[in-house]
Amino acid sequence: MLTSLSLIFLVGLAMGAICQKLKFPRIIGMLVTGIFLGPYVLDFLDPSILSISADLRKMALIIILIKAGLSLDLGDLKKVGRPAILMSFIPASCEIFAYTLFAPMLLGVTRTEAALMGAVLSAVSPAVVVPRMVQLMENKYGTEKAIPQMILAGTSCDDIFVIVLFTTFLGMTQGGHANVMDFVNIPVSIILGIFLGSITGYLLYLFFETSYARKHYVRNSMKVIIVLGVSFLLIAIESWLEGTISVSGLLAVTSMAVVLKMKSTTFVSKRLSEKFGKLWLAAEVILFVLVGAAVDIRYTLNAGIAAVAMLFLALAVRSCGVLLCTAGTSLTRKERLFCIIAYLPKATVQAAIGSVPLAAGLSCGKIILSVAVTGIVITAPLGAFGIDMTYQKLLKKE
Repeated sequence: MLTSLSLIFLVGLAMGAICQKLKFPRIIGMLVTGIFLGPYVLDFLDPSILSISADLRKMALIIILIKAGLSLDLGDLKKVGRPAILMSFIPASCEIFAYTLFAPMLLGVTRTEAALMGAVLSAVSPAVVVPRMVQLMENKYGTEKAIPQMILAGTSCDDIFVIVLFTTFLGMTQGGHANVMDFVNIPVSIILGIFLGSITGYLLYLFFETSYARKHYVRNSMKVIIVLGVSFLLIAIESWLEGTISVSGLLAVTSMAVVLKMKSTTFVSKRLSEKFGKLWLAAEVILFVLVGAAVDIRYTLNAGIAAVAMLFLALAVRSCGVLLCTAGTSLTRKERLFCIIAYLPKATVQAAIGSVPLAAGLSCGKIILSVAVTGIVITAPLGAFGIDMTYQKLLKKE
């Protein structure tokens, strides 16, 4: 296992650095590393690593959600208003609708499996979008109309919305049928997840403040361990209550991080965000290399043309959703075009949940993973290049 871990980190980081030099997203190099080191090409990875890869991917997803929660400023949502709220769910809903409508014809899956595929593919990648929007805010591009803030807030909430839908559609696909309660459970899961996470975040804030008042100062590194431990517990609570009541553990984790940011001082929340950013450096390598290792490249190549056609058709419908969200605003045509480009890249969430249906033993698991990997390989560089090459032309510098 140690040899496999060393290969994952060293080769993954090296390939990521090479891609970065070539102006490609680092995650492409990590995915390629996983594909070549995995069991379908060179078979260099220990089976014990592959057997726990689902748990490792979930841990990586928890880390990025905590990071997103600590970076999300609710003031930005209030400042931008209606478009940011609409951007958090309408584009993703449009894309899921496109998969549900067209995937059965193009890829030969059922409607429920197509909805599950749409939930996997419809999330925007924070790994690609977030650092670029932060850079735009620092350089004052589009900030007069709060465009980077709108995209940053929208993409953070978009991921949460999609993950909640994914868990619902996964249960429906495993059950073999859909009923009204499956859809009733979606708002119940969201509300209870936010409530549980908010209470937990406030209790953690009180614990940290009480310790400080009693001169038993908890170091930021120790806070990170405590927050991680509590986050794992929130995910466990979701599984404990399964079948009794629906609670979104992932949404609870994000809500906990948001409340911690709101209640803590700016310095403390910033330090925690930096610490989780450093954790994400390691988690990112594990996540994308292991996703690449799960890909049967022969099956992905067979899916080929149909998968690419479905991908671009869904992106076109998603772009219509973005235009719908920005209708009636003061944004110009160029600024709306930039919003469409910024909402193209997929990577992080697809890597985290793309192989879950396959691990759950679903017959559609291979095709969903293949389309997810195809989506990452095509849209991550497309979105990254698109943002980097157009922001100076499409956005106004304040």
